Amino acid sequence: MNDSASWGAATRALRTGHQRTEQREHAEPIFTTSSYVFDSAAHAAECFANETGEHNIYSRFTNPTVSIFEQRLAALEGAERGVATSSGMAAILSVCLAFLEQGDEVVCSRSVFGSTVGLFSRLMSRYGITTHFVELNQISAWEAACNARTKLFFAETPSNPLCELVDLSALSQLARSRGVKLVVDNCFCTPALQQPLALGADIVVHSATKYLDGQGRMVGGAVVGSQEDMAAVFGVVRTAGPCMSPFNAWVFLKGLETLALRMKAHSENALNLALWLEQQPGVARVHYAGLPSHPQHALAQQQMRAFGGVLSFEMAGGREAAWRVIDATQMLSITANLGDAKTTITHPATTTHARVAPEARLAAGITDGLVRIAVGLEDLADLKADLSRGWIA
Repeated sequence: MNDSASWGAATRALRTGHQRTEQREHAEPIFTTSSYVFDSAAHAAECFANETGEHNIYSRFTNPTVSIFEQRLAALEGAERGVATSSGMAAILSVCLAFLEQGDEVVCSRSVFGSTVGLFSRLMSRYGITTHFVELNQISAWEAACNARTKLFFAETPSNPLCELVDLSALSQLARSRGVKLVVDNCFCTPALQQPLALGADIVVHSATKYLDGQGRMVGGAVVGSQEDMAAVFGVVRTAGPCMSPFNAWVFLKGLETLALRMKAHSENALNLALWLEQQPGVARVHYAGLPSHPQHALAQQQMRAFGGVLSFEMAGGREAAWRVIDATQMLSITANLGDAKTTITHPATTTHARVAPEARLAAGITDGLVRIAVGLEDLADLKADLSRGWIA
């Protein structure tokens, strides 16, 4: 038997979790079944009585293909267990439902995805859960917002879309000292570039839709962490049903096989494009942790292997200038998704963060002149040429 515990990350991304069936298949099979047959009534009773999810009962919460994806992602993140969900937002919601109840409080970074802001500020508040939004990189602000009712810290680092960071080791120490669970959205980096659990986080969430897929094909999410914490999350998915389909899980497995290679290439392209953007007329500022000009560049070097594929830049001319750059492109895809092999470009204030209150957007640094680019795998010269149209026009 192979000793998977000693495998390197590249090997784990290719082979973890797959136990070949009697068909001796080389690629992971897709189990397109809603339910499973038992040997006897006693066998069925035994499986249904087990709450851990180790027996295949019903594909809402147990499916062999989904299980392979969960095991493989957990192995890459250094987690004991993973739970797959129907989307990244379903992953965050499942964590909330697993660990929060009426009267509890959350401290969340101000710099998070717009739908995450909405989930905490609008939906959770309807059920008696209070969220305090703080500056991501100010540990003192997290500490000041924490009290006896605080149950979760939620951070996205690097942040969307300004690429801000938090010192995960320092934040995790604060969380532990207060008995609070630290949840980290690792969507921008993936385990190929950053492992929050190794830096002290309790739980990591993913939108698998992004880099874990890598080609913009499927929507999915995942949560990874300890056996105990994931048992609670699994209980939510089992009961409420925000589950991942077997086919989507199979596609994400294929994405994991090339994740490390793609993240390296995304990072190289993004860094070179960020350096180029700093020299372009009308660009007031470029936000990318890989730039020496980034105020947290040293921290990024400490807790990230590379700097990822997402950057943003501010046009001095406000929304008119930002829209001119976006509309002048002919090759880049104008879409709010990210993590695709194809480069995407969007205007956060009117797309990803459009439903965030204007004052909250400004507090998070999302100006009307901000443009976000998720840098893909095209030739760098072609990316520069397409973006240049906005300055030539």
